[in-house]
Amino acid sequence: MALAELDPDLLRRYDTAGPRYTSYPTAREFTPDFGEAAYRRHILFGGRPASAPLSLYVHVPFCESPCFYCGCNRLITRDRAAADRYLEYLAREISLIAPFFGDDRPVRQLHLGGGTPNFLSPEQLSRLIEALERGFLLTSGGERDYSVELDPRWLSSAFLDTLAALGFNRASFGVQDFDPDVQRAVNRIQSEAQTLEAIAQCRERGFRSINVDLLYGLPRQTAEGFGRTLSAVIRARPQRIAVYGYAHLPQLFKAQRQLDATELPAAETRLALLRLAIERLGAAGYRYIGLDHFALPEDDLAQARERGDLHRNFMGYTTHADCDLIGLGVSAISHVDDCFSQNHRDLKAWEAALDRGRLPIWRGLAASFDDIVRADVIQRLMCQGVVDIRAVEARHGIVFEEYFSEARMKLERLQADGLVTVGAREIRATDRGQLLLRLLAMCFDRYLGPRAASADPPRFSRVI
Repeated sequence: MALAELDPDLLRRYDTAGPRYTSYPTAREFTPDFGEAAYRRHILFGGRPASAPLSLYVHVPFCESPCFYCGCNRLITRDRAAADRYLEYLAREISLIAPFFGDDRPVRQLHLGGGTPNFLSPEQLSRLIEALERGFLLTSGGERDYSVELDPRWLSSAFLDTLAALGFNRASFGVQDFDPDVQRAVNRIQSEAQTLEAIAQCRERGFRSINVDLLYGLPRQTAEGFGRTLSAVIRARPQRIAVYGYAHLPQLFKAQRQLDATELPAAETRLALLRLAIERLGAAGYRYIGLDHFALPEDDLAQARERGDLHRNFMGYTTHADCDLIGLGVSAISHVDDCFSQNHRDLKAWEAALDRGRLPIWRGLAASFDDIVRADVIQRLMCQGVVDIRAVEARHGIVFEEYFSEARMKLERLQADGLVTVGAREIRATDRGQLLLRLLAMCFDRYLGPRAASADPPRFSRVI
């Protein structure tokens, strides 16, 4: 990555807010007008083949203690009985939604996210998988991609044994930063030894892929401390590493109000942390996948990017573009055919809908033709950094130059700054532009008004 070629003045000029494009349109555009009835119609009459594979996301919202940087939908409790009740309602949701997909659509991908999925006991985890097996066709072959987010502070050997026995083969660990001073500031005390031992235990049980999440831009972070974290993670050699920029949005996320904003690093320090991560990961053999993800060359994500079939959805980068995504649990998001739906974010509202025998849909969106065309272009940019103009025209029956005349004008400024090349046959991010793919994608986003980047409260995180 050519971060060294991005001068500070240019970065400051483009240090604006924008979507992460895990979907287009983004969840900000979902509306309560799209409810359960609309979702059912799209499932029944959508364009996917009846045998197309599925991807399942299950949200487990419980955490034993709050991390002050967190923007996830989670519930802080140490009452394991709360998980028993939650699993009962999850089983109801599964029984309501599964019949719409039949029993012959294989679940190629399963991901447990949170929250903290290992808040569950081994017995509760087994009960969850049993409920999924009653409703869906869980695959057992080599194509299975079953992953889980794990917190090493609360991880037991028994839980790992159960994961392995149930067929999970990928694990993701939140590290953020090993520096004790940073950990105290964000209320997440997690030792390097504890984390590396958890990674080793996953490998001993046959997990084929490990991901580690890091955050730059946290309070009290320094290049020296973050450098030590990078060295420790690189020594562990996870297949994937995500290096996210911390999004400080206290107006949206109450936990972040516990942070001392005066301890957040300045923009120059934040940029130095990102530069350090890119340089160190590149030197260690990791390939840049897109946005903030890195992977070893033999990893599925790196190979998918090389082939040109990398995909991006609400779980981040994935290799399962051919799957309908079904979200289960409070706040979970689904993408079925050309519609999006999100479950109630409030636990009581989610439970109340299920008590009435209804799917717990809070809001959603049926994509228009324009949404589909723009989503195609944005996917190509976010996953490959290049748009084949003729291919887009053939897929959608448009004249690219006319359809995207406004976007082409927006790209001119980025082209002048050396972030993108725009030709008659393709639009391609330069090496400099690869780090700013969100900016390129924003040129094609018709929902972004002129004041979206400066909205108060902010709607999106900073792009750098």
